[in-house]
Amino acid sequence: MSFIKNNESAFNDSRTRSSRITPCSGMCSFCVEGCAGTCEIGMSAVLGRSMVYPTNTGNNQIAGEKDNPIDFSIFNINGRCFGAIGAPEDMEQATIFNVGTERVIGKRNPIKIAVPFVLPALIKLNWRDYFAGAAIAGTICTIGEHATNNDPDIVRKNGKVVKFDLLREALDSFRKYYRGYGQIAVQCNIEDMMAGVPEYAIKECGAEAIEFKFGQSAKGTQPAKLQPTPEAALKARKNGLIVVPDPEDPEVRAEAANGNCPAFWSYSRLPMWTEESLAAKVEELRAIGAKNIFFKMAGFDRQDIERVLRIASDLEVDLVTFDGAGGGSGYSPDKMMNEFGLPAACIVSALVPVCDSLKAEGKYIPAIAIAGGFSAEDQAYKALALGAPYVTAVGLCRPAMAAAMVGKQIEKLASEGRVPDHLNRFGSTSEELFRELGSVRAMYGDRAQGISMGAVGVYSYLQKMTFGVQHFAALNRKFDVSLIGREDLIPLTRDARMLLKGAWFDW
Repeated sequence: MSFIKNNESAFNDSRTRSSRITPCSGMCSFCVEGCAGTCEIGMSAVLGRSMVYPTNTGNNQIAGEKDNPIDFSIFNINGRCFGAIGAPEDMEQATIFNVGTERVIGKRNPIKIAVPFVLPALIKLNWRDYFAGAAIAGTICTIGEHATNNDPDIVRKNGKVVKFDLLREALDSFRKYYRGYGQIAVQCNIEDMMAGVPEYAIKECGAEAIEFKFGQSAKGTQPAKLQPTPEAALKARKNGLIVVPDPEDPEVRAEAANGNCPAFWSYSRLPMWTEESLAAKVEELRAIGAKNIFFKMAGFDRQDIERVLRIASDLEVDLVTFDGAGGGSGYSPDKMMNEFGLPAACIVSALVPVCDSLKAEGKYIPAIAIAGGFSAEDQAYKALALGAPYVTAVGLCRPAMAAAMVGKQIEKLASEGRVPDHLNRFGSTSEELFRELGSVRAMYGDRAQGISMGAVGVYSYLQKMTFGVQHFAALNRKFDVSLIGREDLIPLTRDARMLLKGAWFDW
C-alpha cells in the first residue's frame, strides 16, 4: 500500500488520466502517446523546477495530503467514574464549566493564556481577524516570517528595514483587543534577522516578543522563487536574497541582453545558528526591550530537537513550538509538506524523555506548544495528555484562519440577506447567528462595536475547542488542564503503546 498519491495533488491541480495507477510511482498504468500531461510528470515537462512548489498559492491555505500511518487517532481517551481532582467532590462544583483552562508561559516575563491553545505564525489571508481573535480569546499569536514581502511600501536602507507600516498594523490588530492574556510575537527567519526586522519591531513598533524560526517557510527550507525578469532578480539581490544565476554577473547580463535570459531564482538562506550566536542574539534583543523570546521548530532530527530544548533552557526562552508533519498554511513545497519531518504524535513522544532529563538535571523547562494538523478537541486533549506535563498548549493555525475567513464571509452574506442554507435555521443576522457574540460584548463593552465577525469567528472556534477539552478533562475527573496526563490515554495499536512509553523510536 501507499500513503500518498504521487503525480496527483491539490497543490498544483495535477491529476492522473487513468483510475488505474501503480501505487509506488503514481503513474497511470497505461501511459498514452497523445496525453496532454495533466499529471505532475506532464506538467513538469512544461514548467520544470517550478513544479517542486504549489502553482495555486495566493488566497489559499496549503497543507499536507499524506495519510500518515501515525496520528492521534491511534489513541482513545480514558474516563473515570469516581472522585474529583482539582475540585471538591461535589456534584454542583465538579462540572465541565469549572475545568480550569488558564496556563502560564515563561519565566522572566510570564504570560497568562486563557485557553490551552496558541495561534502559530501566519501573515496571509485574513490575518487582521486572526490576530484580533487571539487577543479576544486571550492567547498567543505570531506574525509570520518574511512579513516584509506583504508590504509594498516597505523601505530599506543599506539592507536594513527602516519603514514597515504593515508590521505596526499587524501588532495593533492584537493590541487593540488585548485584555491581560496572551502576547503577539514577530517571527523572524535568518533573512529577517539580517534585515534588522526584530530591532525595527522592538524599537519602532513596540513589539515585546520575538520568535526565532529554525528552518524556513514550510517547516524546513524556504522555496526558491522564479524571478520573471533580470530587473526583478536584481531587486531581489539588493534586498539581500541569494539569486542564481547572479544578475550582476557581466556574462549573465550580456546573455540576457542578447535575448538568452536565463531563469533567475531567488532563495532565502538556511540559518547557521550555534549556541553562542543564539545566546548573543537573544541577549542583544532583550537589551533593547524584548520581554519574551520564543523558538519555532519543525519535526527535525531528534538530536536537533534535544539541542534546541537545551538551548532554550539555558537561555530561559519562554515558549518552544514544535510543528509536526501534516499541517501547513503558507507557501509550502508539496513534497516537503508530505514527506518531511516527524508527525506531531512522534514529536510529542520524543519530547517527553528529553524534558524528563532536563528535569532530573534541575534545569528550567520552557513551555512547549505542539502544532501540525490539529483541528478538533479530541486531538488536542490527546496531545496534551501524551506530552504531559510538558506540553502546555496546542497550536491551531489553519483551522483558526479558516474560522477567521468564514466568520468574515458569513457577516458579509448576512448583511446582504444571503445567509447560506445550512445556517438559515440558526438566524438571519450576525447578532442571531454568532452565539459567542454576547460573551465578546460582555468583555469589551463599547469597544466591541468595531469587532469584525471574523475575529468573533476565531474566538468562537477557540471556545468550542476549549469546551471540548473541558468535557474530556471532566470525564477523567480532572478539573484543570494542568492535571491531564498520559494515564488519560488508551493505546489502540502497537505504535500507540510505544509512543506512550516514549519508546517508539527504539524498535
